[in-house]
Amino acid sequence: MIAARDPSAPLRYVVSVNVQHMVMAQHPESGLAPAMSGAWLRLNDSRILARLHRMVTGENVPLALGSDLTAMMLDQVIHPDDPITIIGGGPLLVPALQDKYRLKCIAQHEPPMGYMGIPEAREAAISFAEANPARFLFVSTGAPGSEILLAEMAARRSITGTGLAFGSALLFSVGITQRAPGWMQKYGFEWLHRAFTSPRRLGKRYAKDLIPLIRQTWRAWSAEVARRRRPSE
Repeated sequence: MIAARDPSAPLRYVVSVNVQHMVMAQHPESGLAPAMSGAWLRLNDSRILARLHRMVTGENVPLALGSDLTAMMLDQVIHPDDPITIIGGGPLLVPALQDKYRLKCIAQHEPPMGYMGIPEAREAAISFAEANPARFLFVSTGAPGSEILLAEMAARRSITGTGLAFGSALLFSVGITQRAPGWMQKYGFEWLHRAFTSPRRLGKRYAKDLIPLIRQTWRAWSAEVARRRRPSE
């Protein structure tokens, strides 16, 4: 579906949903919930969420990890001459993409830290996307900024292509940031690998998300039990 989209069509965007998104979306002040609701596709980016959902409802939820999807797109979908626009990602990303995937048409804008709280910086990011139309627009500035920015870009109707909020997926694809070993990915421990490799940035965040996630799971489980106990009408 992503590969088939007309690059000249008005921007629609894709978000990958993990535990952080689920917790953050519960807080209206984050602005994440409406940005996620406005996405064209919402993909499950978490084996933990899939297991919790199966535990609560008995249903299997397919995985579409943003990191895997990005690697697949770079290998099979994105051609060297396709225009790509990137918001964020750091100074090493574009040379690495050019070297590994031979991409020739990359435009990158690096907004300042905390740019979502700076109106002129926010507008500069949007204007850059308008001035650099691309088949794919990657926004790699972290949640909830990436998702909110894409929602604002889509609302303009002057930006085309497909927007992707896949976190560090591009950095994983070129090896700037290392992914967890395969066995950790398979058993859903990729988050633990990230916490150990970036303890100051991610360790506290994961610990902070744990209690709200348990609460959400309990509420969902209670609601499901109550639903099953209600007599059928």
